[in-house]
Amino acid sequence: MGDSEKITINLGLVDLGQIDLLVQQGFYANRTDFIRTAIRTALAAHGETVKQTVARKRMVLGLEHYTRRDLEEVRMSGHKLQIQVVGLASIADDVPPELALETIDSIEVLGAFRASPEVRTALARRLR
Repeated sequence: MGDSEKITINLGLVDLGQIDLLVQQGFYANRTDFIRTAIRTALAAHGETVKQTVARKRMVLGLEHYTRRDLEEVRMSGHKLQIQVVGLASIADDVPPELALETIDSIEVLGAFRASPEVRTALARRLR
């Protein structure tokens, strides 16, 4: 899996022109470099708010991967997971939809959720 996700944004022509001017003047390598820098600057400015919210909501910040073995252990324990991730949550490709349904009560992901099409379909009503 890659460590990035492609997004599409719409910008006004004046904003885009200003970005191109900064790229042309050598402040940034390209438009993508400018946008990544702007996003990182905004995230750094709000970093404490992110940390406090993640802690308050008991979310995982980063990557969370669930293997078939992980979910089989959850099933044996008799519990169900409430997955809450800021970043990437993924379920291994060898996890059957039935196992996912038996072990995952809810999924809230701010970022990206990766799973096989069958597991995504099975869990569709549990995704928030």
